[in-house]
Amino acid sequence: MRRTLVLAALACATLAISASPALAESSLANPPAGANNWSCKPSAAHPDPVVLVHGLSATMGENWFYMSPLLAARGYCVFALTYGLDPRFPYFGGVLPIEQSAPELGAFVDKVLAATGASKVDLVGHSEGTFMPEYWLKYLGGASKVAKYVALAPLYQGTDLADLADFAAAGEQFGLTQPILDLVANFCGSCGEFLHGSAMVQKLNANGGPEVPGIQYTTIMSKYDELVVPYTSGVLPPPATNIVIQNVCPTDLDEHGLQAFDPAVAQMIFNALDPATAKPVQCGVLPPFGPPPS
Repeated sequence: MRRTLVLAALACATLAISASPALAESSLANPPAGANNWSCKPSAAHPDPVVLVHGLSATMGENWFYMSPLLAARGYCVFALTYGLDPRFPYFGGVLPIEQSAPELGAFVDKVLAATGASKVDLVGHSEGTFMPEYWLKYLGGASKVAKYVALAPLYQGTDLADLADFAAAGEQFGLTQPILDLVANFCGSCGEFLHGSAMVQKLNANGGPEVPGIQYTTIMSKYDELVVPYTSGVLPPPATNIVIQNVCPTDLDEHGLQAFDPAVAQMIFNALDPATAKPVQCGVLPPFGPPPS
């Protein structure tokens, strides 16, 4: 049992160190192309700026270098930040506890609203970028500042990656769970908060569920997601729109990370942000770096 718990904990910790190095000197350094033009003024067609929220261990430049220029080319004011940076690990975003990252997002959204003159933003999040913002929305006053929320690989019910949540529960009788989670938290303060059944998952799901009234949610998930287990962890009740990629494109093999670089998913995002001009999703074959949807 002890060896199994340690191996599972290390699998979770690996999430925090798996990304390739980037050059993130600060939370606003090295934005993806198309993002953080602070002179951008929203158009009548797209009145809400789009804020991109990256996933665990990524930076904004890594996570959004595909989607950001596509959104900007379609006339959106696009903004992004790298949040949750631990000074010890300056190249890996999102590793601080959710309680520390969520105020960062809130301050950034306030800056975007002040610069653009908009009253609300639309969020597009990936992985942790679907989970962390819910804390801001529910508990830090963010709900009134968001119109639409498009979530890729959401995990509102947490993940049981490598059976860590089950192992953690089983290890309680041996007094093993907390020391191991403490070890993981020393490198990745947010990792333990994603586990199914964690105190943070319970808090996000309190009072009727993770969703916040008044926000239009679209969740996009893949059957082949190897990090969100089960992949349905992000399903929300109506009026949210839940999309399983393979129900639209049966041959699409997107796993966790590729969802942010897939033209089919890009069209799903465009449709969610602007339903009035929605177009059919054109299904292709990976790799996902083909021509952007027109």
